[in-house]
Amino acid sequence: MNALPEVLAVVVVRDGALPGGADEAVAEAGGAVLLAGSGTGRAAKELRTARSTWTVDTAGVAPGSLAATLAASLRGVRVVLLPASPDGRDLAPRLAFETGRPLHAGAIRCDADTAALSRADDALEVVVRFTGPVVVTLTPGVRGVGHPLSPPEPVALAVDPVEVLDAEVVEVRDPEPETVELTEAARIFGGGAGLVGPGEDGTATMRTLTEVAAWLGASAGATRVVTDAGWAGHDRQIGTTGVVVDPKLYVAFGISGATQHTGGLGRPEHVVSINTDPSCPMTAMADLGIIADAPEVLRELDRRRRDA
Repeated sequence: MNALPEVLAVVVVRDGALPGGADEAVAEAGGAVLLAGSGTGRAAKELRTARSTWTVDTAGVAPGSLAATLAASLRGVRVVLLPASPDGRDLAPRLAFETGRPLHAGAIRCDADTAALSRADDALEVVVRFTGPVVVTLTPGVRGVGHPLSPPEPVALAVDPVEVLDAEVVEVRDPEPETVELTEAARIFGGGAGLVGPGEDGTATMRTLTEVAAWLGASAGATRVVTDAGWAGHDRQIGTTGVVVDPKLYVAFGISGATQHTGGLGRPEHVVSINTDPSCPMTAMADLGIIADAPEVLRELDRRRRDA
């Protein structure tokens, strides 16, 4: 277990917390992962897709120094795969530079020989065939993770820490709920076709949902019907053809619960459905079903937001 494999996920850990997309990147790498950062031992216990785990524990997360520290150990790894989390996107180009490899960013699939990259706002898929060692970032929320595995015992990787002139972290702030990537969101308000009347333009309604969600510390998501209509961006689409999320709380406004949508919900701890149909699949799977008109509920929440 000491030799690193041909394809390896590298995941940056802060204080024992895994970033969004970590398990997906590990699964895409065949279950092999190197955890680097602070609190890697705790993070190893939270991974659901790891088969082999190595750790490099550091006092903090300085991307330049971390890249220089890991470069020698990754020399024999053909494909270094990182989740496209904020830290992953920060470390990836530095690793590419330190190891003299090309960087392929925004992959939706990756193996030992090729990567499929999403371009032109997900309208174009470009397949790249590797001619040598590479660094790749995997977009969170596009793969899913399958059945969870029992976490293996991690092996501490022996490395010589390298200090370089680096960016100084002054403060790490929580992301704004309105703009955070859905894969990172702990609370999500989802808007469906039932939130907009027949023939109406739902752009303003989705904007209201976004504002109400942010007021309550949540992020706004949508179904494919809503994003295809142009009322919300495709980066907000939840489902098997959108992003796969795993929030603690999911509130569905006017969403019937088609399998294409619910297949992207992960394992939310709590689900609330607001719908006039008590028999729809979303209400059936919810912990709390509110049988009411979703647009009216949203308008009332917006009124309270404005009065607050």
